Formats: sequence, structure tokens, C-alpha cells
Amino acid sequence: MKILTVIGARPQFIKAAALAHAAKERAGVQELLLHTGQHYDPNMSDVFFDELGIPAPAYHLGIGSGPHGAQTGQMLAEIEKVLLQEKPDWLLVYGDTNSTLAGAVAAAKLHIPVAHVEAGLRSFNKRMPEEVNRILTDHVSAALFVPTQTAVQHLSAEGLAGPQVHVVGDVMYDVALTMAERAKAHSTVLERLGVQPGGYVLSTIHRAENTDVPERLAAIVGGLALVAQELPVILPLHPRTRKLAAEQGLDFGGIQVTNPVGYLDMVRLEQAAAVIATDSGGVQKEAYFYGVPCVTMRDETEWTELVESGWNRLVTPTSAQTVRDEVLAARGRRGEEGQLYGDGQAAGRILDILMQGPT
Repeated sequence: MKILTVIGARPQFIKAAALAHAAKERAGVQELLLHTGQHYDPNMSDVFFDELGIPAPAYHLGIGSGPHGAQTGQMLAEIEKVLLQEKPDWLLVYGDTNSTLAGAVAAAKLHIPVAHVEAGLRSFNKRMPEEVNRILTDHVSAALFVPTQTAVQHLSAEGLAGPQVHVVGDVMYDVALTMAERAKAHSTVLERLGVQPGGYVLSTIHRAENTDVPERLAAIVGGLALVAQELPVILPLHPRTRKLAAEQGLDFGGIQVTNPVGYLDMVRLEQAAAVIATDSGGVQKEAYFYGVPCVTMRDETEWTELVESGWNRLVTPTSAQTVRDEVLAARGRRGEEGQLYGDGQAAGRILDILMQGPT
């Protein structure tokens, strides 16, 4: 069985690691990675392949950033060429990026079955490009691999039910279990940044709903600056966010702004944080995996079970004071115990199902 896996952004590199390792150990399985180049900064791409032990991509499109339509269109055209050459049994995609949608559409039009890992997530906000990407991808997929029963319910409400829907758990949890101790043993990021375990806030900001709205971005940066007056704030800054903040003339105050960090350093920062303040779906889950309270600076989240179980709190960034108060209020708060995202064996289940062929 030949699988062509399309990836392009940091969260997808992490998710792909679990399946890549499982595929190497499975007789009769060949997986080829296609990297679109959506995240092309070495700190957001190359270092993840090295630290996660992911095989080098068989194809690297090098497309980079650009307007949604132009970027997705370029990806679609180039992925189609690879599909015609490789003729895989499955085209596999992760999550909700433009790389995800381009891979799914290219394969569907060539009648190559699409497998969507992390299917069924919904924010119910179609102004988010990610929401559009995930809905369209689900509706052209032959195999829908969902992490939770909530995701099953979302798919069923859209008429997607039956043998193509599989509850497998979350591949990010697979990776978290294998990488947690490695990060503690090998990362020196806390020492380099001069912070102590439990003594700082970790933040990430990258979603367009925040970065492209000046008032929201100003509220987040201003709120984190207020937090930094009481507790150190570490902010590995996405290149696009850095550019937009500079254009807006925002003052990061006492925030420790760094370049994007590698996977092991990010895991270590997450493990040892007092609070994580983010707009990233993946970082929300990683906070839960490591037992750290999380504040999600958005109007909604796809990972509703994290809010319901008390591990995550949503805050609309309407003002700097609101962001500051919610982040500091989250210190020391823990949610309910349990296994929301499976048992760490999702990748193996996915391969088992793919080897049976489309239903």
C-alpha cells in the first residue's frame, strides 16, 4: 500500500510524525511525504523534521506564503502532478490548512481516495479559512479519522456517517507520549531564556482572526505586556505576526519575544509553563497533555471538550485588561482528570484501517 501524505505547516509535521514512525514498522506500507512549503522558515519546518525523526519529504513544492486563492491554487496544480506520477492508494491529509484542502481536492478529482486525519472539527465560524478548509476536506474524504465523539456528532449533522467515519483518538497525543521525556532530557530552553518551571506564561499568536484585526492584536499584545509586569511572558513569534505587529507599531513591553522554537524546546516550554495563552488549536491540546491551564484568545474553539472539562478558558480579546485578567486568573487552575483524546495508539489504528482499503 502506498500513501502520499501532504503536509505544509508546523502542526502537521507533529501529527505526521506518529504515522511516519508507525508506517516504517509496518510491512507492506510505503509512505511518501509531500511538503508544500506553506511553512518555509527553517525554525518552523526543518528543525521539526530533525527533532521528530520524520523522513525527508520525497517532494518539496517550495510554494511559500501568499493570498489564499493563489497559494491553494499553486498547491493544487503541483500536487496533481505528483499524484499522476506516484498513483498512490491513498492521499492522506491532516487538519485544516490550505495544504490540506489542496491535497484533498487534487486527489478527489483524480478519484484517489482521501484520508482526513483530525476530521469532524468545527468552530462554526465560516469567517475562519480553517473552517472552510476542514468542511470541504471532510466532504471529499473516503476515510474520516476523528479524535473524539464530539467530532462524530458534527459529521453526522452534515450527513457524514457510516463506515467511513472512524474514532481513532488523537495522533498528537501519540507524539506527546513519546516526546515528553526526550524534551526534558535534551532541551535547555529554560536555561537559555532564564526562566524557572512554573514561573512564566507561554504564548503564541498566529491566527488571522487575531493578527489581521488591529484592535484584537493590540489587545493581545497589550494584555501580555500587562501580564509581564507580574510574571515573565515568553512569546515565540510567528514571522507573519511579527510583521503585522511592526506595521501596527505595537510595543511588546516586557514580553520576552523570541524567534519560533524547535519542537523539543516548545514541548519543554509547554510542560513547564504556569499558564499557556494561545490561539493555536494544537497548542491548546498540548497544554492539556502536559497538565497546564490554557487560555485561548479566540471567540470559539474546535476543542470544546477542553473548555467543558475545565482545562481551557475562552477569552475574546476585546481589551488588554481582559486578556491580562483571564491569563492571571488561570494560574493554578486544573480541570477534570481523564483521557479525552484516546490512549496514544491512534497512528496504528489509522494504518490498520487504511490497509483494508476504502469502504
